[in-house]
Amino acid sequence: MLLDNLPFVTHIEFMTNTTTEIPARPRKVNLRTPEVMERVQAEVESHYRSVIVEAARANGGLLKVGEVTITLAKAFGFCYGVERAIDLAYAAAKVFQDCKIYLLGEIIHNPEVNEQLAQMKIISLEEGENGYDLSGVTSNDVVIVPAFGAEVKVMDELKRIGCQIVDTTCGDVMSVWKRVRQYAQEGVTSIIHGKAWHEETKATSSRAMGPDGKSHYLVVFNLEETDYVCDYIRNGGDKSAFLAKFKGAHSEGFDPDLHLKRVGVANQTTMLRGETEEVQRRIAKAIADRDGGNAGENFRFFDTICGATQERQDALVEMLREKDVRKMDILIVVGGYNSSNTSHLAEMGEAVLPTYFVKNAQQLESLGKIHHYNQHKKIVEVSSNWLPDGPVTVGITAGASCPNNLIEQTIVRVMELKGISPQSVYAEANRIMKNCC
Repeated sequence: MLLDNLPFVTHIEFMTNTTTEIPARPRKVNLRTPEVMERVQAEVESHYRSVIVEAARANGGLLKVGEVTITLAKAFGFCYGVERAIDLAYAAAKVFQDCKIYLLGEIIHNPEVNEQLAQMKIISLEEGENGYDLSGVTSNDVVIVPAFGAEVKVMDELKRIGCQIVDTTCGDVMSVWKRVRQYAQEGVTSIIHGKAWHEETKATSSRAMGPDGKSHYLVVFNLEETDYVCDYIRNGGDKSAFLAKFKGAHSEGFDPDLHLKRVGVANQTTMLRGETEEVQRRIAKAIADRDGGNAGENFRFFDTICGATQERQDALVEMLREKDVRKMDILIVVGGYNSSNTSHLAEMGEAVLPTYFVKNAQQLESLGKIHHYNQHKKIVEVSSNWLPDGPVTVGITAGASCPNNLIEQTIVRVMELKGISPQSVYAEANRIMKNCC
């Protein structure tokens, strides 16, 4: 394998074999050498690049062929954190060719990207009720930690095993971890606005318990749950009912009568900024009402929404605001159905115009039938007569985990359904690129 040819630097830890039960002090390997990354970038581009998307972007987000106009949001698709995670996974596959490589769950929430890694013989470890089964992982293996991060207990177990850890955790996620650790050090309970079942929120919650595991957290999913917490802060209530409502969303030993005295708000990085800000406002007001008009030292918060998530939300807000100008008939949101940031884009679109949340172009079955995800019912539905007759303008956006090639395939499929050949679409894209670049 290529490991022996790489300089030892500070990026990725490599645990050597040892005859004792305690792993040897790790050596460090740089996966991102120019040689490796040149090969990685070539492969990543071959898998995910799109000439059509590049052309539309170069043309102000517009692509018109025949009676179909595609309008793209100004920001969509892969963010830096996702690109970095994919690059490291691809690099690991090249560097550790003689090792068994595992991935904790999914690298990102996109089925096509995860399938691509599976084809590279990276083995996904599914998370069960008792967490990841690491019993088959040895010190000779490699384990990739996804962009969402992993719980402290999982990381501790991997270090105990002594395997190679390729940690692709997003920097924005680690910023939230820093914040909740600070809360724990100061004896402040973390109230986390997020999805208690999401990998990122579980990883953040584990850090909110502090280094001794004795601090506390509570996860609130939406404003309804926030109001329930606020009412308890102001008035107290039935402790058993509270704990039952938030089962699986609080730390062990959490007592709302004790652990809501001093709180700090954090969030899953992919939540809607406006909703997180409202969570902060309502909890601060509840603390102030309880404490005589001033939240003071008993309430804290920091802005930890991911910048890329916010850019994509802002771009869609602008796109929807311009709806009358661009005359969008429908909006298509492309991405994995378990992607938090993508689901919020779909939610935003639904409030303004007919919106279809699809994982790929195959969901666009015909002019009269589209398969799309209803995130409220958590099912894939089929809608009829979704694409209007005659001239049509289709808005398209995608979450931070969606590659450009899937967006391209969706554009081509819309055009095909309106009788426009893929050759015509590529010809127009090449014309735009030739004229503007």
